Amino acid sequence: MYEAAVFVILPICLVVAAFTDLFEMTVPNRIPVIILASFILIAPFSGLSLPEFGWHIVAGAAVFAVVFGLFAINVMGGGDAKLLTAAAVWYGFTPSLLHFLIYVAYGGGILTILILLVRARANTVMALNLPVPHSILTAKKIPYAIAICVGGLVTFPQSPLVLTALEQMR
Repeated sequence: MYEAAVFVILPICLVVAAFTDLFEMTVPNRIPVIILASFILIAPFSGLSLPEFGWHIVAGAAVFAVVFGLFAINVMGGGDAKLLTAAAVWYGFTPSLLHFLIYVAYGGGILTILILLVRARANTVMALNLPVPHSILTAKKIPYAIAICVGGLVTFPQSPLVLTALEQMR
């Protein structure tokens, strides 16, 4: 039964965070809390040993140390930092964490370029009445949860909990 939770919680939370960030330019605190709490509740059923569990928490702490620095110098929003930290816990110190972070970085770069291009043509976009969220045109921020969501959805099948859940279903 825990397998169902493994397969839906992180992806749904990432998608909700992405849409909320897109339309409201914020990531509600409850989303990273749900992601982290669900990992803590699900991990014992997945067969992770206590040391492996600890390394997952350490991986989240390492990611937090970096994104907190980015938040402190106003490069990344607090909600995005918390979301990235909570998602990193699901990957632990595995190659899948590196893949996740690389996809997030590339996705964030592409997202930023696209948003800057749209903002450069904001008057044209508004004149043509194109369906673009107002926050994209006027906000000074980038809804980075979209990149976190894309990176997470692409690499989610490689995460240790998913691999373990798939193995236990056989």
